[in-house]
Amino acid sequence: MKVHRELPTGEAASLVGLAEEIADGELTPRADEFEARGEFPRDVLRTLGDAGFLGLPYPEEYGGGGVPFEVYVHVLETLSQRWLCVAESVYVHTLSCYPLFTNGTDEQRRRLLPDMIGGALLGATCLSEPDAGSDAASVSTKAVKDGDDYMLDGTKSWTTHGGVADFYTVYGRTGGPGARGLSCLLVDATTPGVLPQKREHKMGVTSSPTAQIVFDGARVPADRRIGREGKGFLIGMTAFDVGRLSNAACAVGLAQAALDYAVAYARTREQFGQPIISFQGIGFMLADMATQVAAARALVLRAARLRDRGEPHSVEAAKAKLFATDTAMRVTTDAVQVLGGYGYVKDHPVERWMREAKLLQIVEGTNQIQRVVISGAL
Repeated sequence: MKVHRELPTGEAASLVGLAEEIADGELTPRADEFEARGEFPRDVLRTLGDAGFLGLPYPEEYGGGGVPFEVYVHVLETLSQRWLCVAESVYVHTLSCYPLFTNGTDEQRRRLLPDMIGGALLGATCLSEPDAGSDAASVSTKAVKDGDDYMLDGTKSWTTHGGVADFYTVYGRTGGPGARGLSCLLVDATTPGVLPQKREHKMGVTSSPTAQIVFDGARVPADRRIGREGKGFLIGMTAFDVGRLSNAACAVGLAQAALDYAVAYARTREQFGQPIISFQGIGFMLADMATQVAAARALVLRAARLRDRGEPHSVEAAKAKLFATDTAMRVTTDAVQVLGGYGYVKDHPVERWMREAKLLQIVEGTNQIQRVVISGAL
């Protein structure tokens, strides 16, 4: 089903068209096979990087695309419709560059950003720990000053791109307890003492590597600290807005894919001599699914437009993340139901999409945390 999108300019529409072309040619034919094998599509990320999709919201002076965030979320939705793993990788990488762009010095940005957002490198973020997830202020990984370096020791959990990233944006404790003791470091993956652990065995998005990263006396030059000491928590919290909005866009794409598949199936599957879409029980379910997807997309675009105008959007990003990911879970589950027994077997992608949707309700702050953010703002 062709989705009507209100793109702001003809150039933006061309960019989304290019994303569709690459996604149809490089993502759709590989998704099922790579997910079944649990293989990370690094070459696909290089193709997207060469096409400029790993730095879309960053300025052209650093090698980015210079596009509004509204266009960026359209691209993420497009990629997610074809393969969530790749869309997630694009936004995880984009997010890993965000602290340097917003809080790095001019010299750091000139020296480091072009390679990071130009597609040659792949990034990851290390924030969560075995005992610190939603409570980011309780991070215990230590970054102790030693001459002109920091000695980094600790364990980070749930790191997307763990073991395949070229650099890690790491939040470690340089001061006392609580939020004010955290700092942000940009760590090269080849640094001695950076030790990726075995990949997690996940319910879905199996082609995307998730692993713990152990830092065992990793020596990080002080000029790789982003922002002043003690500002790491604030940097991480502002990055959450980007992550939540990106996550929400991916959820819309996944839900749209499930809706399209369920509608196509219901049009061709016949029972009692007629297509099942003609039965009210199925037709009304599809109507609800279509309405929820449209509402989720509207919330994402509203938050993106507020961001583009430089207006406060943290609460709107939380609303978008909450509603869009809950919608993805609901719509993918209903898509399985529309297909009946066929929806429960791996011959059709809806069962995979349902498993993938669950991840989106958890990452970038669980949906319970989003409710905390929203209710607190009331």
